[in-house]
Amino acid sequence: MKNFLLLVVACFIFSYAAAQDTPAEKQKVQSSTAPAFIVDENNQVIETTKPVLAFPSETHDFGEVPEGEKYSHEFTFTNNGKEPLIISNVKASCGCTTPEWPKEPIMPGETNKITAVYNSKGRPGPFNKSITITSNAYTPTKRLFIKGKVTSPFNMEEGPEKTKSIVNE
Repeated sequence: MKNFLLLVVACFIFSYAAAQDTPAEKQKVQSSTAPAFIVDENNQVIETTKPVLAFPSETHDFGEVPEGEKYSHEFTFTNNGKEPLIISNVKASCGCTTPEWPKEPIMPGETNKITAVYNSKGRPGPFNKSITITSNAYTPTKRLFIKGKVTSPFNMEEGPEKTKSIVNE
């Protein structure tokens, strides 16, 4: 009976010890839920565990481009947060711009891209378009911008070449 009781106690202790996290596993869990620190638009330091969408540049200037072509730019970003980033939608300010974005979660520390394609056909003159991102990030909506000037095949100031009328001769 004594040996049986000792065996039950030993099994209990063994199963309890096996259920506990090892120090390395504990540290891994703690570091993944440790907060990230970001600086908001008011220069306040904010502590968060949410995903953080970080772009090196939020505006791209195409400069002067000839009319009729499609122009694209890839905005690279990194999830600087501690949780997976999920981009639920990306919407352009008009139909002349088409966005493409990753549909799968972006893990903490990973880099990915959002592509904006601008169609210049029939749109001479300056343009400034926005792309709005909706996600589960600390800042749930973020805007990117593309701009430039579409040049027409003929000089806009002079207009198309006029033909002479035979009536006025």
